[in-house]
Amino acid sequence: MTDLLTVEDHRARVLAAVAVLPAESVPLSEASGRTLAEPVLAAHDLPGFDNSAMDGFAVHFADFEGTDAENPATLRVIADLPAGSSDDPSIGEGEAVRIMTGAPVPADADAIVPFEDTAGGLADSLGTVTVLRAPAASGVFIRRRGGDTRAGDVVLSPGERLGPFALGAAAAAGVDTVAVTRRPRVAVVSTGSELVAPGRTPGRGQTPDSNATLLAAVVARADADVELVDRIGDDPAGIDSVLARAARADVVVFTGGVSAGAYEPVRLALADRIAFDKVAMQPGKPQAFGVLDDGRLVFGLPGNPVSVAVSFEVFVRPALLALQGRASVDRPLARLTASESWTTPLGRRQYLPAVVDLVAGTVRPATAGGSGSHLAASLARAEAFAIVPAEVSTVSVGDPLDVMLIP
Repeated sequence: MTDLLTVEDHRARVLAAVAVLPAESVPLSEASGRTLAEPVLAAHDLPGFDNSAMDGFAVHFADFEGTDAENPATLRVIADLPAGSSDDPSIGEGEAVRIMTGAPVPADADAIVPFEDTAGGLADSLGTVTVLRAPAASGVFIRRRGGDTRAGDVVLSPGERLGPFALGAAAAAGVDTVAVTRRPRVAVVSTGSELVAPGRTPGRGQTPDSNATLLAAVVARADADVELVDRIGDDPAGIDSVLARAARADVVVFTGGVSAGAYEPVRLALADRIAFDKVAMQPGKPQAFGVLDDGRLVFGLPGNPVSVAVSFEVFVRPALLALQGRASVDRPLARLTASESWTTPLGRRQYLPAVVDLVAGTVRPATAGGSGSHLAASLARAEAFAIVPAEVSTVSVGDPLDVMLIP
């Protein structure tokens, strides 16, 4: 099958055509899912001051030599520090300050005794306190200033996705706006005169258009904006019409109309503008890709739904993330063993919709139908794609496989 492109060759061609989109500044409240274009630097030390890691008492470590349950130390409580207080009371020998978690540690203190290590705990924490267990060392239960990060340190790097944890880190570091790349605008177009809208009862020769719904959802999950969702028949004239409606899009994704049949509108309309190839993969062998004169990326994917799902994950999603400047454009892979056997086409890399058991470390086909590209309803059971090398014709129980996880 020397006429087939490898998956790597086609993917490389796609990614070579990608240019990162421009950057813009947005507030943190609008940055979820965006990709950083510039580093986030800490505006201040974090923590910004020495503070208590426990509810208890700020003390002198030296006051506790020989202290234990049989030889307790009794201290006079001379002040009370809730979180948010700016007080810095002086602490003398034999004295303590009641302190709550997060409150600034007095400059004179060098350890914290938790309530749990005292006789009365919180209920007997003003006036005097009896300490039953001495601090293990000087500095215990004190969070030091700058222990997390220092002012000017890089908290987040360009190419990172701003998920909840990253957004929280930026806020903690004193940042309220970030520079991010613009979201790609994507047009999704299903082709085929046999397609009808979901919810309509299909007549003889007709089938519901699931591809548009599927693609719009996965595009959004790739942190891109769905600019247009459309459906056209098998008339090639409809291609230029829909391209005009998708003028603002950065990427146009067609499904169907790319193979060798007599009614292939994408191929008939765009054969002189984008490349049509066969890729050594199953499903998803017919693929089209190119760049229009105005810079828009155009993908032509096979029409069968499983082929659409696989082709998106292998080629389109990496391009959408690369447009955003994402540091990593690949799904995580796990090395699992097959818990069932199945056959695979020799000479083509198989991406099998699969179910995984990460505890057992196993993978199996999502349906009895294997990787049939028409199994639209059964695709719902898949949570991964098992990747079978092109030189393999049969997967046996216990065989190790790379598995693309789809969270």
